[in-house]
Amino acid sequence: MSEPVQTAVGGPGDSLRRPQVRWISGAQTDMMMAFSWIPFTLLAMALQSSPDALLTLMLAVFLFSFTHQPLTLLLVYGDRSRFALRPQIFKWSPLLFAAAILVFMNVSPLLLAIVAGLWNAEHTLMQRYGIARIYGRKVGQNSGGAEIYMFFSWLILVVLYAAVDPELLDKAADLGFKGPNMTIMEMLTKLAPVAELLLPAAIVTVTGVAIVWLFQEFRRPSNLAKLLYILSTAALFAVMLVNPIAGFMGYVGAHAYEYYVIVNHNLAVQYQKPGAGGGRVGVWARGSYGRVGFFAVYASLILIVFFLRSFLPTYWIFFIAFMIGGLHFFYDGFIWKLRIPSVAKGLGARSS
Repeated sequence: MSEPVQTAVGGPGDSLRRPQVRWISGAQTDMMMAFSWIPFTLLAMALQSSPDALLTLMLAVFLFSFTHQPLTLLLVYGDRSRFALRPQIFKWSPLLFAAAILVFMNVSPLLLAIVAGLWNAEHTLMQRYGIARIYGRKVGQNSGGAEIYMFFSWLILVVLYAAVDPELLDKAADLGFKGPNMTIMEMLTKLAPVAELLLPAAIVTVTGVAIVWLFQEFRRPSNLAKLLYILSTAALFAVMLVNPIAGFMGYVGAHAYEYYVIVNHNLAVQYQKPGAGGGRVGVWARGSYGRVGFFAVYASLILIVFFLRSFLPTYWIFFIAFMIGGLHFFYDGFIWKLRIPSVAKGLGARSS
């Protein structure tokens, strides 16, 4: 869920106004979304004295995160209007992704794991940026300004700080990392000398970009709900600096939770009225049990797939996971563009 990068600070409609509060789904729901990383983080902190329990939590969080990814495919292929946004891309991408993943799995599984990990980190960050843009557009902010650069500066600082952590490999070993995952950790530690040189510049950059963003924010309409969300995101990255494992659990778990909240809101706004269309997705969302029934059916399908995994070789389980994850990352960049009127309307944001 992302928005194209724009460097302009404002637009024709931007002017000084008193701060407003414009929620996406409502105060309670949005605050739960903003702070959804906290339960995952606190639980990870509580279990850090028990490596086995912490590993179990990590696997559970990863599984929970994976469950939201097939939902994107359902939204694309179950709604003709969404499919019509990029029909050729949605038609041919599965074949191209399947071919590429099979090649990398047989030639360089390590490179595939690195690409998947980096893309996942970027995708998760772009979802946070996308949610911040929804909040901004609700009060007439026609561009994100320095927000995207501020978010990425936080992520880069966390990665550099992790690279210079002398206990990184021990922590990874305690969590049961092995194979390509452990190799990635070893590669990260080898970058420690470079990371040490870059850390001061990263800290200066984080500070400078944050100051630029604050100046921009004070010059345009302000949404206090957006500020709350960004402050919560800043707190999450602060935790990732102090306790990378706990912070990472919050980063991954909250991403999936946020996606479910946004999709639920979109279903409520875009498909609930009779005759609203939306293909099979719209029919299911307007069914006898509404969105509850929709997600209940979806959860049942996920459980069936999870049960069937025991009948598949590990090779094909990884293939399916990379396939669904890759398409989810790729498609999200098309189906949540706020410049598309139907998308903006479904999220309660302006499309201008």
